[in-house]
Amino acid sequence: MKIASIFSISVTLLWVVSGAPLQLKKRNSRWNYQDEKLYGVNTGGWLLLEPFITPSIFSDVGGEESNLPVDEYHYTKQLGKEEASERLQKHWSTWITEDDFEKMVEYGLNFVRIPIGYWAFELLDDDPYVQGQVEYLDKAIGWARNNGLKVWVDLHGLPGGQNGFDNSGIRDEVKWQSSQTNIDLTYKVLNEIASKYSSSEYDDVVIGIELGNEPNGSALDLDQLAEYYNKGYEVVREYGDAPVIIHDAFRPNHYWDNSLNTEQDPEYWDVFVDHHHYQVFSHKELSRNIDDQVKVACELGAIEGEEYHWNIIAEWSGALTDCAKWLNGLGRGSRYDNTFQTEGYLGSCDGFFLGDESVFSGETWNNYRKFLEAQLDAYEHSKNAGWAFWTWKTETTFEWSFTKLVELNVIPQPLSDRHFPNQCGY
Repeated sequence: MKIASIFSISVTLLWVVSGAPLQLKKRNSRWNYQDEKLYGVNTGGWLLLEPFITPSIFSDVGGEESNLPVDEYHYTKQLGKEEASERLQKHWSTWITEDDFEKMVEYGLNFVRIPIGYWAFELLDDDPYVQGQVEYLDKAIGWARNNGLKVWVDLHGLPGGQNGFDNSGIRDEVKWQSSQTNIDLTYKVLNEIASKYSSSEYDDVVIGIELGNEPNGSALDLDQLAEYYNKGYEVVREYGDAPVIIHDAFRPNHYWDNSLNTEQDPEYWDVFVDHHHYQVFSHKELSRNIDDQVKVACELGAIEGEEYHWNIIAEWSGALTDCAKWLNGLGRGSRYDNTFQTEGYLGSCDGFFLGDESVFSGETWNNYRKFLEAQLDAYEHSKNAGWAFWTWKTETTFEWSFTKLVELNVIPQPLSDRHFPNQCGY
C-alpha cells in the first residue's frame, strides 16, 4: 500500500502541473480503459441461476408453476443440498464451456463479465445454497486467458439480498444491510475474491472486480452503501491493482462523481462506474416507438460520457418487450401484454414468449437492428469504456441472447457494420 500510495501521489502531482484530468491518467497495466474499448458479454444464468435464462432448470423441479422455486435460494432449499448439487454440477459443466469463449472471440468480443454469488465462497449458517462454482470460475478465467479475453469477477449476489431481484439469489428480499452478520460475511467474501484475483497471478486477464451487482438504492441506506464502496476499494487494493467497479445503484447520472475521486484523494485510482440500461421494465418505456427508444439510448451515451469516472454499460440487451418467459420473475407475466402490473395492453407476446424466430422479419427486424446499432454507438461514446451484453445465451428468448441475435443478423458482424449509420449524431 505504501508503494502504491507514493506512486499515486507522485503521478497526481504531474497531472496537476499538466492540467490533465486526473482520473484519465492513472494507467493500469491490466487494461488501458482510456484508449481501448471493451466489447463483452455476461455469462448470466451460469454460476448464478436466473429462471428466464434457463427455465428448464426450474421446470424440471416438477409440479405446477405456482409450486416451482422462484430463485436459486429456493431451488436449492426445495431440492436439498445433495440433489441440488448434482443438478447444478451438470449445469455448470455444460451451460458454458471453452467452446463458448472461442465463439466470443469469433464474434469480435474481447471481454467477459462473470456473475457469481457470495455463497460460492462462504455460507450463512442457515443457507441452503450449494457450492462448487469457484472451480468453474477459475476454468472460465483460464479459457479467457487461452483465447485473449479479459474478465471481470462480478460479486452478483450479496448476503440477505441487495435488490430483491432473483438475480441476487433470493427474490423479494433486500436484507443485506439488515444485520452485521451479512456485512461481515460480505467483506470476508470480498477478501477471498481480492486476495486471489487482484494478485499479480491474474493481472493478465482479470481487469476488474465488481463490489456488488445492482444494489437497489431505493431500498438501501445510500450512506452505508458508499461506506461499503470505500472499504471494498481498500480490500481490493490491499491485495493488488485490479480495477474496482461500483454499480450506480440506480441513482441519477453523476451521483457517484465525488466518491472514490482521485482529485479529492490521490489514494483512489482505477475506479469505474457500472451502468445497466434496459428500456422494458416499465409501461412508459415499453410505450415508446422505435425512434424514441433510439433517442434515449443515444442520450444516455452522451450524458454518461460526461461523468467524472470512466463508466461501462455492463448490462444491456436487444429487448423491446418484456415478453420473455419469467423475465419479470417466475410465475409472473408481462407488462407488454398486460398480464403483469396491468397498466394497459401494448401488444401480443406471441412469438416473443419462447423465442419464435419467425417474428423476426420486416419491420420487426429493422426495429431491433436499429436499436442494437444505436446502443453499440452510444455505449462506446466518449468516456464510456465499452459494454457487456446481457447475456451470452438463453434457452428460449432471443431478445436477451447475444448468440441468437448474431445468428439472426440483428447484432452486426463485424460489430462495426451499420445498416443505420450515425443514428446518434456524435
